[in-house]
Amino acid sequence: MTASTIDYNISTQVKQLADDGIIGLKGAFTPQWADSMREDMMSAFWSAIQRPGGAVGRGPRRWYVEIHPENFGGFVDLVTHPWVVDVCDNVLGPDYQIVEIGFDVPFQGAKYQPWHRDFPSPVDTYRDRKITSLAFNLTGVDVTEDMGPFEVAPGTQYDDGRDWKHEMFPDKSVWGQFQERATRKYPSRGDVSCRSALTVHRGTEHLSPIARPVMVLGVDAPGAGHAALHDMMVTQDWHAALPQSVKKHLICRVVDELVPVTQKHDIEGLVMGADPL
Repeated sequence: MTASTIDYNISTQVKQLADDGIIGLKGAFTPQWADSMREDMMSAFWSAIQRPGGAVGRGPRRWYVEIHPENFGGFVDLVTHPWVVDVCDNVLGPDYQIVEIGFDVPFQGAKYQPWHRDFPSPVDTYRDRKITSLAFNLTGVDVTEDMGPFEVAPGTQYDDGRDWKHEMFPDKSVWGQFQERATRKYPSRGDVSCRSALTVHRGTEHLSPIARPVMVLGVDAPGAGHAALHDMMVTQDWHAALPQSVKKHLICRVVDELVPVTQKHDIEGLVMGADPL
């Protein structure tokens, strides 16, 4: 359920994204909508954790789970939200591609992640300063300091990174330059953020007994190529009922019957936790 009042200036948002690598919209959805999303995430987690490849470790007591779009009751609400559509259109172009839906969930005992980006930077970004992929995040809880809030280093989306481990993990000797810029995010249920997947970030230590699931929507510009890291599938009836405005952007297989997702995008460098700087 979209919140009744949505107020933003898309030109300002696009400029901020270009400068900082991250933007957000407070109250994009109602808290009740977010509560339903949380239920979908946690149900999917308990199912995924029981099968090989269903939940991928992103550090101690922290997992990532890809899901089928139709197993998230708010999927169409999310991808048709005016702000989400506006950002995608204005940053990635009118032929943007929805390539991923999943969620990250840390539990009590999750440690600091190393500073990282989600994949190596393409030449379009580190040389030409063009953003070709976006990650939209939606929290399932009102985030507090003890819930391992997301930490991001604004403006790092254009860092070259070709000399980093796997072109994703800067050496610990330079973590200080990210820590100097770092800001922690404390979103509430119903808020949406959007970042370049290349903006350097990390999850922090999670002390709370309350899990902090975060939905992730991945969107590409044409040619970015990240659909190959995922395998979204939908059933024929569900696909047939989608608005045309969603169908034209959704990169997926249309199948007779859904099968459990076996994840392809395993970020090896996140399996072990890291000490904070």
